[in-house]
Order: sequence, then C-alpha cells, then structure tokens
Amino acid sequence: MHHHLILRVVAKLLLPFILLFALYVQWHGDYGPGGGFQAGVIFAVGFILYALVYGVDALTRVIPLKLLVAGMTIGLLIYAGTGVVSLLTGLDYLDYSHLAHDPVHGQEWGILFVELGVGIAVASAMTAIFVAFATRDADIDDGDW
Repeated sequence: MHHHLILRVVAKLLLPFILLFALYVQWHGDYGPGGGFQAGVIFAVGFILYALVYGVDALTRVIPLKLLVAGMTIGLLIYAGTGVVSLLTGLDYLDYSHLAHDPVHGQEWGILFVELGVGIAVASAMTAIFVAFATRDADIDDGDW
C-alpha cells in the first residue's frame, strides 16, 4: 500500500473520527441506540481499517495479540464482576441498585460498567478474529472443506 498515498492519508485522517464515534456510541448507548456491542464493533473497524491500509504487522505492533487476549478477558471480567457485586450485596445477578447511593444511580452505573465490559471484549475479539483470518496460512487446500 505504499504507492496508495491518498488512501493512506485519508485513512489516517478518518481513524480518530471512527474511534471518537465509537466512544460516543459507547457512552450514549444507555440513552439511545448503541452500547457496548456496537461501540466494540466500531472500534474494531477502526483497527481493521488501519490493518488493511498499513498491514497486519503494523497493527500487531500497535496492538500485540497478548493485549487483544487481555482485552477479551478484562471485558468479560468487568461484565461478570458487575453481576457478582450485585450478588454479594444480596441482590439478583446484574441488579445494580446497590452500586450507588440510590437505586436509580446504581442502575446507571451498573449499565455503564456492563456496556464498558462488553465494548472492550467485543473490540478485542473482533480485532483478534480479523488478525487470525488475515494471518492464516494461504496454502490451505479448499478441497478439505
């Protein structure tokens, strides 16, 4: 892609806006359409665009595979941990009423934590899936399918 200068420049200009839009979808998902899953996919799209333009090796230098695995794990732990905190306070799993000084604020904080965990896990998983497919061995015999 070194000879596609315009594509490289436009991708570099678009990437911050894609990631900013993902943050918007993440933090406003409890008020309207969006949330953790959608934001995670948009984040992954930003990283995949970077890999398509600059190469998968450049992406894995920016985001090592160990970081993607850690992101999937941390996202799952944030999601599940929010529910466990509810259980430890004597409520049902993912009932966030005791996470703040009143039940309404507790519900707001709970959904933000859950959506954050989902967003981190989905962004990491989608990026890892892309890297796995992009770096697969090209000598696979299609007759085995």
